[in-house]
Amino acid sequence: MDDRRKPNKEPARKPEDNELSFARQLFFGSVEDDEVFPYPDELGDEERETLAALLDPLDRFLRERIDESDINHDKLLDPDLLEELKQMGLFGLIIPTEYDGLGLSNTGYARLFERIAATSASIAVTVGAHQSIGLKGILLFGTDEQKQRYLPDLALGDKVAAFCLTEPSSGSDAASIRTRAVLSEDGEHWLLNGGKLWITNGGFAEVLTVFAQTPVEIDGKLQDRITAFIVERGFGGVESGPEEHKLGLKGSSTTAIHFEDCKVPAVNVLGEVGGGFKVAMTILNNGRFGLAAGCVGGAKRLIRDAAAYANERDQFSKKLSEFGLIKKKFAIMALNVYAAESMTYMTCGLMDRGGRDYSIEAAMSKVFASEMMWTVANECLQIMGGLGYSREYAFERFVRDSRINMIFEGTNEILRLFIALSGIQAPGKHLRELASALKDPLENYSLLLTELVSRVRDRVITEDLDRAHPKLKRAAVLIEDQADAFGQVIERLLRHHGKSIIDEQMLVERLADVAIELYAMVAVVSRATRALEQSRPAASHEAQLASVFCQRANRRIRRRLRAIEQGRKNGDVQLREIADAVLGNGAYLPTHPVLG
Repeated sequence: MDDRRKPNKEPARKPEDNELSFARQLFFGSVEDDEVFPYPDELGDEERETLAALLDPLDRFLRERIDESDINHDKLLDPDLLEELKQMGLFGLIIPTEYDGLGLSNTGYARLFERIAATSASIAVTVGAHQSIGLKGILLFGTDEQKQRYLPDLALGDKVAAFCLTEPSSGSDAASIRTRAVLSEDGEHWLLNGGKLWITNGGFAEVLTVFAQTPVEIDGKLQDRITAFIVERGFGGVESGPEEHKLGLKGSSTTAIHFEDCKVPAVNVLGEVGGGFKVAMTILNNGRFGLAAGCVGGAKRLIRDAAAYANERDQFSKKLSEFGLIKKKFAIMALNVYAAESMTYMTCGLMDRGGRDYSIEAAMSKVFASEMMWTVANECLQIMGGLGYSREYAFERFVRDSRINMIFEGTNEILRLFIALSGIQAPGKHLRELASALKDPLENYSLLLTELVSRVRDRVITEDLDRAHPKLKRAAVLIEDQADAFGQVIERLLRHHGKSIIDEQMLVERLADVAIELYAMVAVVSRATRALEQSRPAASHEAQLASVFCQRANRRIRRRLRAIEQGRKNGDVQLREIADAVLGNGAYLPTHPVLG
């Protein structure tokens, strides 16, 4: 056996629950290659034809009709332009054909959304907020009557949707919303009062998914629980505030929306009364892949434009593209775009396949892609030099537009906590069951024997990504080694911290980052394997991208796992002390070095 394949300490164990998604199994240190090899692709022939028929006209429309500089100067999208987008079917991409939509899969939607975002983030956000979150609740939780009433108009764009969750007092803490709805005495309608902030499409959306506190009887007592409602502007008592003046996304509508004694029919409850928090989280979890696809589209466009400039610009008697530090920038950007693209479409393929909860994969894709896009936008502006800072070019707009992606649909900090804490739930449950069994070993002999056999088997038989292409064997070995180490670290952390691990946010952040890196590594190896096996035109280049990405990710993972193992010696305690000093003083503390 190759020594590199031998586990150093306790081996990670496969979960018995085969319903866990691929990413959740990573937290056991398990890499289930059957789920991700071959690279997921659930597009049918009919949808491929539909996409092919849409892409060229969409590209032509975006090229000929979109004035990027006009959108860039605090001017909302032209209503006539929006009308053309509606006529192209772009407002009904994910709505089933029986409701007059195109019925695209998640993969098909992401493919088109990527193209839109490459030209205009404002258009992408307008279309995306309508579908990814605005009407998604009706698709996922709506009754047949609700779907029949709303989806046809939403598919045609005759009505536009918006998602209304955020409030002045509640951002990431959705459970703390204060908007309230009270059921009328006759039970026919709910009276809605409150206000929402930062609502995309807020200036003109007619169909709103609104979340409000409602009284719910629990154990004989009335308690507040969130309920989701489908609210029409035409119900009355709905008013939009003025357009927000934003750093970016100048062409999109973003307003506050106020509700004053808005009468919402009881039949417009979305899901169950008191079940709105689940509705909100499910909508957000299902929509994040679209944002990731948009980031991929924007980054690819920036690389293309920056490469054209670098190949033409002469400096010191050489093309800019000939300098080593410029080459390094393009190489790292290509690596990270390839990883983000691979993660995004792997996630879409897995979601289209269905059967499991892929919310962690979607969150991973969003976090990685949004941070990749922010870095690419900055690097491309740097390559352009002073020209990149000018409004005459798209680079400064992409820098401004891309910043919000790390806040939209869950801040990346919150999503890192979600990824790690959701991921360790299954290993934590397994350890609790094992600990309980050890208290009465005779009664639980079968469970303990199964555990013992599993551990012995894993010491002798180590997993291998045997479906990876031979040219990517080394990358596959790195994945298995680091996944194994990851599972061991998680087990030790859970034994040491137990439930209190939720309070160790710096540690939890590292766990999330390791999981994201592992998922990215698997995605690029699976995708490059397919490219090699199908002899795709850029297969050798893809294999190199995958190999180098895995080498670099491996080093990042080792560094993070080492910091976790160091415990109190990793510097986290000192960081907290410094932060407490600054926050306690309310300012930067040191005296000025000159006349301080």
